[in-house]
Amino acid sequence: MTQTTYDISVIICAYTEKRWDDLIAAIESAQQQILLPKEIIVVIDYNPGLLKRVREQVPGVVVAENTEAPGLSGTRNSGIAVAKGQIIAFLDDDATAEPDWLIQLSEGFSDPQVLGTGGPVIPLWLDKAPPWLPEEFYWVIGCTYRGMPQTARAIRNPIGANMAFRRGVFDAVGGFRSGIGRVGKNLVGCEETELCIRARQRWPGRMFLYQPQATVFHRIISNRTQWHYFFSRCFAEGLSKAVVASYVGTKDALASERTYILLTLPRGIVRGVADTLHRDDLTGLARAGVIIFGLLVTMVGYLVGRTF
Repeated sequence: MTQTTYDISVIICAYTEKRWDDLIAAIESAQQQILLPKEIIVVIDYNPGLLKRVREQVPGVVVAENTEAPGLSGTRNSGIAVAKGQIIAFLDDDATAEPDWLIQLSEGFSDPQVLGTGGPVIPLWLDKAPPWLPEEFYWVIGCTYRGMPQTARAIRNPIGANMAFRRGVFDAVGGFRSGIGRVGKNLVGCEETELCIRARQRWPGRMFLYQPQATVFHRIISNRTQWHYFFSRCFAEGLSKAVVASYVGTKDALASERTYILLTLPRGIVRGVADTLHRDDLTGLARAGVIIFGLLVTMVGYLVGRTF
């Protein structure tokens, strides 16, 4: 049974007609929430044809254009500018939300110390999952990775495909910083990381909350399971972290990464080797090796980024 409308705006950003079916699925998942949002805003990033098509073919949504710099940051900010809700949630155009997604995200806001919430992003493989890809590196495909919490707890930042913020965060510290978020196929990101750190620096006693039941599914196309994409994404992540560090400081920018490198990744290497030795899973050694090489490529990207 559908509940009454909640004071929350859902923003879905899109830039290409190649994801039309995915976009429709994302919109429908937002429209079918048990707890209905006040509005669903579809923001188009400099694609007049897609803008016209959404306006003509998709009823029941607010359609807006990106009026800032091209890319994900500007598109999100353009959605925030027209949103009316006191809570603003973001869903990727190639993701679909479970029916209780907004219920789970909104529960965290009962605590006034919570600035924002986020939940797991589960891969929806269009082909089979690559056996060489360790779950510790699922962030490469924009999904929740091994090492993230299993229970509700404070986190540095949610994943961009599944997050919600109080409007007051944007009013106080501004929106997503242009120059970090993705532009088309450019893989540089971490704009939500920078925003959340900026907010925490403004309010040190407040937090972002991980809600493990607020689930979305992220469609993973075949090219995101290729080696070249993996290493390109790792290198871009290093560059992105370097840019974030230049804005908010190295200590805050890399706080979560220290635990990830010192605890999560070594455990993943041991797990991969054990899978080969004790379970006759030869891909376990491949996963262990990918963890090592993925970390090295990411670190190279970071060092390159710090030189500029």
